[in-house]
Amino acid sequence: MTAAYIPPVADYAFLYSEAFGRDIVAAASEGALSAEDAVEIIAGAGEFAAEVLAPLDRTGDQVGAQLVDGQVRLPEGFAAAYQALVEAGWVGATAPESAGGDGLPGSVAAGLGEIWNASNAAFALCWMLGAGAIHALDAAASEELRETYLTKLVSGEWTGTMNLTEPEAGTDLGAIRTMATPREDGTWSISGQKIFITWGDHDIADNIVHLVLARTPDAPDGARGLSLFVAPRLMVEPDGSLGERNRIETVAIEHKLGIHASPTCVLSYEEATGYLVGELHGGLAGMFVMMNSARVGMGHQATGIADRSYQGAAEYAAGRMQGRVLDRPAGTPIAEHPDVRRILHSMSSQVFAMRALSVFVGDLFDRADADADVLRMAELFVPILKGWASEEALRVTSDGIQVYGGMGFIEETGAAQHYRDARIVPIYEGTTAIQANDLIGRKVLRDQGATVAALFEQMEETVTALRTGDSGVGTRAADRLERAVVAARQATEAVLGFADAPRDAYAASVPYLMLLGTLAGGWMHALAVVAVVGHAAVEESDAARLTDADFYGAHHLVRVHALAETVAAGEV
Repeated sequence: MTAAYIPPVADYAFLYSEAFGRDIVAAASEGALSAEDAVEIIAGAGEFAAEVLAPLDRTGDQVGAQLVDGQVRLPEGFAAAYQALVEAGWVGATAPESAGGDGLPGSVAAGLGEIWNASNAAFALCWMLGAGAIHALDAAASEELRETYLTKLVSGEWTGTMNLTEPEAGTDLGAIRTMATPREDGTWSISGQKIFITWGDHDIADNIVHLVLARTPDAPDGARGLSLFVAPRLMVEPDGSLGERNRIETVAIEHKLGIHASPTCVLSYEEATGYLVGELHGGLAGMFVMMNSARVGMGHQATGIADRSYQGAAEYAAGRMQGRVLDRPAGTPIAEHPDVRRILHSMSSQVFAMRALSVFVGDLFDRADADADVLRMAELFVPILKGWASEEALRVTSDGIQVYGGMGFIEETGAAQHYRDARIVPIYEGTTAIQANDLIGRKVLRDQGATVAALFEQMEETVTALRTGDSGVGTRAADRLERAVVAARQATEAVLGFADAPRDAYAASVPYLMLLGTLAGGWMHALAVVAVVGHAAVEESDAARLTDADFYGAHHLVRVHALAETVAAGEV
């Protein structure tokens, strides 16, 4: 009963070429690619995802990863799907050119990330962790490590993981106790236990490259004493062939609420061989490269799961007959019941806001190398995208179940799976509170609100652009966005006023993050309205964008005002 996956190609065509007032792909690639080229890439990925990955999503949920005789086994079809992904070149497509990849712009990577996650979120995590490992090694690895490990990650022959968490070291990485002891041959002996390791073991690729945070003898206490190491599952011989298994044992895999086909492993390191990445005691800086990549990727995952939930709910509502629909002819499906229609518009408007913001953040990073102000704006949005989108994915997927009614509570429809899969997104790669603490402490308070003030100025420019037309939707969007920015400025002033009252600041941090995310979503819709009202004729897709923008403004953007009140209250 699970609905087929339809990739949102038209939305990406609009976002790449129109929504931000220019061809953002051409600008990012210095003309090497155009928005039209990017749309072809998205269409190709969408076709692959719909035909290869989506059919495995339900099986993956029902069967899940299994630990058999110390080896994790994936459901039938996963290994073949991964090899197809590799052979099609999708693994290296988003890897930086400096690492040997194709270096697709971040805005295009956002589209790919959404598509992989929408079609099969559990499978997509393998790709996502590999992408993060590529970025980390590209930033800090020696030439020897790059040649041995980075090339294999970029080709997709091997996969990557991130080994941070331990039984007594979750959010507090400074509590890590895994020990790395130097050997005379220049390698390191790693001992300890890591938990919650996503795709920590599997049978779909020849080798796994673990990136491990560990402490070294006589290292400083806390996070400053951590170093980063590569520890392969299988040792690599001097000629590049694979040798014996490293002393890394898969002790268990977790039995989880969702993403069942993503093996979440407990790994035991017993004098395993590792290789130092970067500087001694510079591990956290190296790992943050991977963590930031993963946090942006969580925004893409939230968007993908939310869209898959919306697509299923919309298809079901369009075909389900139940009760006489008010002011509609007999035989009208439940999609036209006023409240069902409200829920569907709520879902679709949220998904577009999340999708557009993911593309916007990708474009910021595409432009960040040449402009320090743009880099600060991009970094501001990392916790917002991760925190806000992941929380809103729960709202969307819960609404998806509601559209199905009682059938949504039945596993066979697939609606419940999307909610279960989405529930982890606000937790891993840093909970929403961790994202909010980063936003408040390292972004807003550190520069006295200068970057967020620059953001508000950009939003006010959009308000001015909306007022130049005579569209009713444009006028309403301008009024609502203008009022929301005023409320956001007041909330920011309250946060800055808490500089000497840190408990008030951090008690308000999650509401403040949600405020900025909700506001940014409204801004994305406002930019879409500016683009659409400039068309000579309003097409069906244009009308849908205007309806979604109007709905978001009336039903979601208005939450900014309530959140501003909450922020101002601080700790109660």
